[in-house]
Amino acid sequence: MAKTEEKTTQAGTSGMDQLKEQLSAFASAQGQRLVDKAGDKISDLAQGLGDVGDGNSTLLNVGKRVLGDGESPVKAFLGEKAGDVKDKVTDTVKGAFGGGGKAGSVKVTNIVEVIDIGKPLRTVYDRWTQLEEFSSFTKGVQSVSQADEIESDWKAKIAFSNRSWKASVQEQVADERIVWNSEGGKGTTRGRVSFHELTPDLTRVVVVVEYYPSGFFEKTGNIWRAQGRRLRLDLKHFLRYVTLSDDEDLEGWRGEIRDGEVVRSHEEGLEDDEEQGDDEQDAELEDGDEDEDDADSEDEEEEDEEDEEDERR
Repeated sequence: MAKTEEKTTQAGTSGMDQLKEQLSAFASAQGQRLVDKAGDKISDLAQGLGDVGDGNSTLLNVGKRVLGDGESPVKAFLGEKAGDVKDKVTDTVKGAFGGGGKAGSVKVTNIVEVIDIGKPLRTVYDRWTQLEEFSSFTKGVQSVSQADEIESDWKAKIAFSNRSWKASVQEQVADERIVWNSEGGKGTTRGRVSFHELTPDLTRVVVVVEYYPSGFFEKTGNIWRAQGRRLRLDLKHFLRYVTLSDDEDLEGWRGEIRDGEVVRSHEEGLEDDEEQGDDEQDAELEDGDEDEDDADSEDEEEEDEEDEEDERR
């Protein structure tokens, strides 16, 4: 009986040991297969690294992360692709705001605004020529100082930043148009304002501006068309300013500028205006005299007709 139990125990023990050995061998084989697969992937990756040049930086960086840092190939690849996406986004933003972009790629903003003001043409024009008054009705303009008839210095506060620029008049004709250029650290502009008489007491003002932004803040505003909205609002302020102002002592600059040079002074312009006014008065008087002469002629004709009728009777 004792011998039978001993044989059974030995048989059971031998069977268990055999099962453990088989499981161990299976696990070892599976582990070796995984190691071989990883080794094959690393070998393929290393082979690829040997074949690529400087143009394939992504694959090169993946190899460095796998071999040097011990990351898995999948994790390293995903990490590099995420980095590529981030770099592309950064490059796109830089390109939009001038960083790393090509020269001359700045997008120009074209602004066209029209407003009608219920005042005579000369009044509206004269108000516009008083540049130093712009700080009293526009938003943001702190001061305007005129060096001479052509150049003026502007200072403004935009959000939390101060801006300054120099404006230069290229052409100016009284009661007709003003053409200017401006140059500043944050952008340049080319502008033209023209004045059109719709009726004796209604004037149309047309402003056309080309704006070339420079700097992050200005280019951001350029994307959202902030400059156009700013000009539109300032024109409304100008409308209110002109409409509510007393014009009794108003005197604008009446000279003329061509190609950036004064060709007629303010005093000469005033004299020409007076002569033109006298000519208009003379023309009105002549028209009045002609009307009276016509009326007298008509009266004489009527009297002649009456006399002829009396003679026939």
